[in-house]
Amino acid sequence: MSHIIRLSAGASALAFILLSSPAFADEADPAAIIVTAQRANDEARVEVRKRPGGVDVVDAVSFREKLAVSLRDALAFSPGIYTQPRFGQEVRISIRGSGISRGFHMRGLTLMQDGIPINLADDNGDFQELDPQVFERIEVYRGANALRYGGSTLGGAINAVTPTGRTAPRVELRVDGGSYSTLRTKLAGAYADERGDAYLALTTDRSDGDRTHASRDAVRFNGNVGIRLSDAVETRFYATVSHIDQDLPGSLTREQALTTPKASLPGNVTSDQERDVDSIRLQNRTTVDLGTGQIAFGAFYNAKQLFHPIFQVIDQKSDDRGVFASADFGGDVAGLPWEVSIGTQARFGAVTARQYVNVGGRRGALTAEVRQTAHTINSFGEIRVKPVGALSLIAGGIYTTGAREGDNRLLPAQSGRAEFDGFAPKFGLLYEPVQRFQVYANYSRSIELPGFGEIFQTVGGLPTLIGVQTQKAWTAEIGTRGSVGVAEWDVSLYRADIRDEMLQFATGADIPASTFNADRTRHQGIEAALTLNLTPWARLRQVYQRNDFRFRGDAQYGDNRLPVVPKHQYRAELRLGTEVVALTPNVEWVPTGAWADYANTTRAPGYMLFGLGAEAKVRSGVSLFVDARNITGKKAIGDMSAVLQATPATIAYYPVECRAFYGGIRAAF
Repeated sequence: MSHIIRLSAGASALAFILLSSPAFADEADPAAIIVTAQRANDEARVEVRKRPGGVDVVDAVSFREKLAVSLRDALAFSPGIYTQPRFGQEVRISIRGSGISRGFHMRGLTLMQDGIPINLADDNGDFQELDPQVFERIEVYRGANALRYGGSTLGGAINAVTPTGRTAPRVELRVDGGSYSTLRTKLAGAYADERGDAYLALTTDRSDGDRTHASRDAVRFNGNVGIRLSDAVETRFYATVSHIDQDLPGSLTREQALTTPKASLPGNVTSDQERDVDSIRLQNRTTVDLGTGQIAFGAFYNAKQLFHPIFQVIDQKSDDRGVFASADFGGDVAGLPWEVSIGTQARFGAVTARQYVNVGGRRGALTAEVRQTAHTINSFGEIRVKPVGALSLIAGGIYTTGAREGDNRLLPAQSGRAEFDGFAPKFGLLYEPVQRFQVYANYSRSIELPGFGEIFQTVGGLPTLIGVQTQKAWTAEIGTRGSVGVAEWDVSLYRADIRDEMLQFATGADIPASTFNADRTRHQGIEAALTLNLTPWARLRQVYQRNDFRFRGDAQYGDNRLPVVPKHQYRAELRLGTEVVALTPNVEWVPTGAWADYANTTRAPGYMLFGLGAEAKVRSGVSLFVDARNITGKKAIGDMSAVLQATPATIAYYPVECRAFYGGIRAAF
C-alpha cells in the first residue's frame, strides 16, 4: 500500500519538525494548559469505578520500564485477562474464556483505541496494530461492564488510550533491545496552547525472534490533534498507520514444544508462512460539554491489507467505516441523584478475500475469491440512581443487530447471507459504605455474533455458508475492590451459563473439525489482584485466576472441561527500591497445564517462569532499564490450539518465551 508508506514518511517528517522547533515552547504557558497523564489516569479510575463489576485501568507507568512488545506485556497484572504469547506480537487474549476455540487472531472481545473499535465490521479483530509503546493507559471492561462502549460479548472490551498534547511529555526518545537482535525505537513530541494541542509518535520494532522463522519488523505512526472550537466544544482528529511483517514459526507437537522450543516446522519455512499487515485508521471525535452532561459523536475509517501465506496464500483488502454518538446526563429528582447514558455505534465493512496456492510464500493459482460484507450496530442505554448515599442501582441494556454476507465470485452457488439480532439487559448494584471500599454485584446477558470465519467455513475444499447461531450467556458476578492500610485489592467471582458457544466439533468423515454451536457450557472463575505496599521501598503485586470452563451434558463430550486455558494461573512481582533505582524479580506459575483437547485425553504440563527487572534514573527525565525473562531457561507450553482428540503427532502447541535479556534508555522532557 504505497499511500500508507508515503503517509508514514510524511508523519515522521512532521514529527521531526515538531520536535526540532523551539518556537512552540515559547508560545504557551505549560502550567496553564497541561494536564498531567497521572491526573488523566486518576480521573479515568474514578469513572470506571462507577461500574458494578470487573474493571481496571492500567497506567503506562506499570509497563514503561519493560520491553512491552504486545498487550501481554502491558496487561500482565490486570486481573482476569488471560494473555499468553504464541510468537512475536501474536498472543492469545481471552477474558472469561472468550474465543478459546480460536487458535489464531481474536474473537469475543471488542478492542478499541481512544474509544473507537479497531475490530472489523464482523466483530473479529487483530491486536497487533495496538502498540503499547505509545499508550497512556489501557482500560479493561470485563464482561457486561463494557456496555458503555458498545461491548456486548462474553469477554468485554479493552480500550487503549493514547496521550494528547496536553498529557504527554514535550519530547520523548526511547531505544531498547537485546536478545535475538531485537531493536526498538520511539520518537514522540507534544505541543499545546489555549486553542489546541497535538501529539505525534513514530515507533519501530524489529527482532529475529526466539524461534526459527519468527522474525518481525514493524513501523507505526500514531497521532492526534485537538482543536477547541469554544469553551464547551472540542474536536479531535486521530491517525494511525501500521506496517507490520511477521514470520510465522507455527505450532509444534507436544514433545517438540517441550524439548526443542526454538524450532519451526519445515513446512512453515519452505512455504514462507507469514502475516503482513498494512493499515491506516482515521477517526474524529467531537465532544460538547453541556454543564449537566456531555454529548460525543464522530466517525472513523479503517483500511487494511493482509498478506498471509499459510497452507494457502490469504490475500485480503478490507475497508471499514462507522459512526458513533453518545450522551451522558445527570441530575436530581426529589433528592434522588441519577445519571443516564445512551449511545449507538454502527460499523460497516467490506472485504475482498482471495486465496491462492502457496508457492514458496508467493501467490500461485487463484483458488477462491469472495467479497464479504458485514455490518454490526450496537445501541445501548443505562441509568444509575442512588436511593441512599452509599448505594447505586444500575439498569441498562444493549441491542445488537448485524449481517454477514459472502458473494462467491468463483462459485456463485456457494454465496449466502445471515442476519442476527439480540438484546442483552444488565442489572447491577454498587455499595460504597466508606471511601475506597466497594462491594458490587451484577446479572447480565451477553450476545456474540459469529464472524466471517464462523459463517463461511471450508467444507470439501469449498467455502460454504454454515448455520452458526449467535452465542448467548447469562452471567452473574459479585466482587469487591478497594484499599486499606498496606493492601489494595480487586476480586471478582463470576458464573456464565452459555448457550450456543462457538466451539469445534467433528460432524462426519467428510467434514473436518469446524466451528459450530455447543448446546450448553459454563464458564466460572475468580479474577483477583492484590497489591501490598509493604514499605516505601517494597511493593508486592499479585494476580490470580481460577478458570473452570466445561461442557454441561454435551452429547459428544459430556461434562468435560474445555481446553486451552489452565485452571489456575498466578503472577507476582516484588519491586524493591526507590524512584532512583529499583530491582523487580517476578514469577509466573501455572501449577497444572490446560487440556489440549475436548476429549480430555492430553494435558500440558505446569510450569514456573522467573524474570528480573531493574531500572535506574540517570537524571531528571532520563532512565535506564533491564528486563530479563525466563532466566532459568524453562521449556514449557504456554498456549495451544483446541483439537478434538490429541495424539503424540498433534501439532497444536506453542512454547513459552525462551530465555532473553533486554535493556533500554528513555528520555522524556
